[in-house]
Amino acid sequence: MNIESIIVDKVIEAVKALYNVDIETSAIQIQETRKEFEGDKTVAVFPFVRFSKKSPEQTAAEIGDYLQNSVSHIQSYSVVKGFLNILLSHSYWIEILQQAIEQGDMYGTKPITANSPVVMVEYSSPNTNKPLHLGHIRNNLLGYAIAQILAANGNKVIKANLINDRGIHICKSMIAWKLFGNGETPQSSGLKGDHLVGKYYVLFDATYKKQIQELQAQGKTEDEAKQEAPIMLQARELLVKWEANDAETIELWKTMNNWVYDGFNTTYTRMGVSFDKMYYESQTYLLGKQVVIDGLAAGVLYQKDDGSIWADLTDEGLDHKLLLRPDGTSVYMTQDIGTAIERFREFGDMQELIYVVGNEQNYHFQVLRLILKKLGYNWADRIYHMSYGMVELPEGKMKSREGTVVDADDLMESMLQDSIAISNELGKLSGLTPQEAAIVHETIAQGALKYFILKVEPRKTMLFNPKESIDFNGNTGPFIQYTYARISSVLRKAAQNNIDISAIVPHIECNEKEREVLKQLSRYSEAIEIAGKEHAPSHIANYVYDLVKVYNQFYHDCSILNEEFADIRLYRLQLSKQVACTIQSAMRLLGIQVPERM
Repeated sequence: MNIESIIVDKVIEAVKALYNVDIETSAIQIQETRKEFEGDKTVAVFPFVRFSKKSPEQTAAEIGDYLQNSVSHIQSYSVVKGFLNILLSHSYWIEILQQAIEQGDMYGTKPITANSPVVMVEYSSPNTNKPLHLGHIRNNLLGYAIAQILAANGNKVIKANLINDRGIHICKSMIAWKLFGNGETPQSSGLKGDHLVGKYYVLFDATYKKQIQELQAQGKTEDEAKQEAPIMLQARELLVKWEANDAETIELWKTMNNWVYDGFNTTYTRMGVSFDKMYYESQTYLLGKQVVIDGLAAGVLYQKDDGSIWADLTDEGLDHKLLLRPDGTSVYMTQDIGTAIERFREFGDMQELIYVVGNEQNYHFQVLRLILKKLGYNWADRIYHMSYGMVELPEGKMKSREGTVVDADDLMESMLQDSIAISNELGKLSGLTPQEAAIVHETIAQGALKYFILKVEPRKTMLFNPKESIDFNGNTGPFIQYTYARISSVLRKAAQNNIDISAIVPHIECNEKEREVLKQLSRYSEAIEIAGKEHAPSHIANYVYDLVKVYNQFYHDCSILNEEFADIRLYRLQLSKQVACTIQSAMRLLGIQVPERM
């Protein structure tokens, strides 16, 4: 039941009946009634005064009378200047609760059908030269959450991961391992494979910087030293060998990448993210190269004297973009062109291709769309860059080349230890077996991490504070999880007392606290819709936090199990159960689990 749509239709009907004027839906403004006034929905009547030729107050009263006489769910109305405040009936809110209970897990969501739009969300997209870090965590959590939210909006969602498994950055780790590794493996070192390869990426950078300093001391300029440093020349030679399919180089590349994939999968599993489709840059860049060469032949692109191929974007207010280097090797843009083409060939009816990538790549995706359009691919308009801000720490920005990143595995383990310490201090899990407690500790730790990151509007740069995120009070994951556990405890006690809460919701008059909870429950579908349209999981996080706030106020002020009137007790138990279901649903959209006990 969409009461706003009903009110809109009846306002149109009222203006026609009262003033003999046809108005458009867009002329009607409905909002939530401000807390200082009585009411649930407010209609602005100023746009209708020119038709009524009366004061705003008189116009509002006439429309209010019409609505009250024609909409059974309107209990009363009041007029405040040019605003019509509508109070909905108790029966309306009871019906809202009953419908929510009947819809169960589907409450607030739209079904996926054979005709549902297809949307692809690409996220994670790591390089195979280093482990995942805190920035990757935000990327993965945003990507997974927006995929869940778009599915809840009735879309067929394909969760995709593009592995950046080739290029100069991969060759840097490879050459450092060849020079300094002495055959080291994950098994011999005891390191996760992604950590081991990342170690050699950092070692490459340290060696590279040292060689630059040595060359500068010999009289070279900084630019000359960067170009002539032996280890960089070796890395570039390795890239050329790789693209020439040199057997030894390919074998080392496969070995080191497999180490990394094993490490990534362990991290993904703990993080609770998954993918439906895996793409590999090593398998898509050749298509991109061929498309670029074809674009050159067609006169869409141009070639410089050194053999490099470029796109001229000056007519679009941008600059010139390199697509193939003089030695014929490709750049990131080349493989992104190939990958996009491959995806639209495979899923031709795709409505949207969403790239979850940090805001430092805003220019890259602007260029990608323009080049694809130049090459004749009109579906380029369906590419959407879900840009997000970086994650910073109290001590500043992270730098992977210098080894100053916050490792994803280390962070998740640290969050777990904090969860254990706080739970033990509060004595919340007494009575659970060690295995049960371990599951709850991990659930709280992951909930704290995920919620703290996802509650921030994606486009904003955020400061991550682990200690603040795991607080059991305030706008945190554990606070929301605890509310769910609290309701679960109430429902367990009801079952132990043989109280059957499966009956139809009794028709009673809602008090103010119950009404606020029901209002927030009724906004769930709108929150899902807005979060999908704006590609912002933060709307779901804000929604569920607001829900637990109003529920906790109700819980504090209203007796539930000890309520003497059976109908009221049943109604409050049913209300509590639906709040728990909605908390669980909303948190699931964010990739967060909720424990039955805390």
